[in-house]
Amino acid sequence: MNSGHRFHAPTLHAFIQAVFRQMGSEEQEARLVADHLIAANLAGHDSHGIGMIPSYVRSFSQGHLQLNRHAKVVKDAGAVVTLDGDSAFGQVAAHEAITLGIEKARQFGIAAVALHNSHHIGRIGYWAEQCAAAGFVSVHFVNVVGIPMVAPFQGRDSRFGTNPFCAVFPRKNDFPLLLDYATSAIAFGKTRVAWHKGEPVAPGCLIDADGVPTTDPAVMQVSPLGSLLTFAQHKGYALAAMCEVLGGALSGGKTTHEDSLQDSADAIINCMTTIILNPELFGAPDCDHQVAAFAKWVKASPHGEDAPVLLPGEWEVNTREARLAQGIPLDLGSWQAICEAAQFVEMPETVLQEFRHRLEQ
Repeated sequence: MNSGHRFHAPTLHAFIQAVFRQMGSEEQEARLVADHLIAANLAGHDSHGIGMIPSYVRSFSQGHLQLNRHAKVVKDAGAVVTLDGDSAFGQVAAHEAITLGIEKARQFGIAAVALHNSHHIGRIGYWAEQCAAAGFVSVHFVNVVGIPMVAPFQGRDSRFGTNPFCAVFPRKNDFPLLLDYATSAIAFGKTRVAWHKGEPVAPGCLIDADGVPTTDPAVMQVSPLGSLLTFAQHKGYALAAMCEVLGGALSGGKTTHEDSLQDSADAIINCMTTIILNPELFGAPDCDHQVAAFAKWVKASPHGEDAPVLLPGEWEVNTREARLAQGIPLDLGSWQAICEAAQFVEMPETVLQEFRHRLEQ
């Protein structure tokens, strides 16, 4: 069931800041978190948007998420730098890591940035877009430490996280080409959204606790828990494994195994290894023309009237434009959970009611 609400992005942004300020975040931290969550919703990725607020509040109450902390440089080898996220908000730690990586890429032409021990860094495409806005190509390998949610190919229980992979290519005078997806068939957050809506997920995404295929998202929300499957069977599994190693071990962080298991699904600890490079250093004078010619060629493929051929990242661009104009949709279950989280952090009822009135009108 959907609430029928479409929330105006600036008002929703102010509400998120108020929630985290009430929880104890300093002003800049609350703003960075709100920026990221709203951007995820605007891009159409509600699984990584404001629906994460209840999980963040629970993680803080359980002692996993630490407020007002920052990424710390562990080793600086010039073009290669390693940072410890110190269990800080990932929206803060990753912002600091990518900002430093961009500075290094400007200095050296290429940079590799490793971030470990950060709380949930959210939608990885957001960080790739930050690199693209600076004119840089970037590639990101990410793992989720100690929260098995995904079964290996031919396995019947979960053994690793959703392990996103992301890459971006900036284009002059046009949106960047962006690949950003979990290596699971769907993101875990999408099962949360479907569960709140009372809707099934597509076949081929889930197995239940007995390893039997199912479309019921409850198997990822209510015990006994099932598992997500990888996309493209063995291909997605292999990429997930490489993200685990390159994102987790290489970054100085941990991989998922018996000794690194977390005691809570809300203790979302991410590691990310990012490569940032200046495309101009390759000395390819025809590069922009070749990219534009390829894009034009691909989009000219015959297609249905209501099913255009989209470039990587174009769906997000279109969704962002529509949601900025029409508002951000939110299902009733998610909105109720967010309001309950606001009450948990003891947001004054008068303030909560004021935001409810402004958001729901």
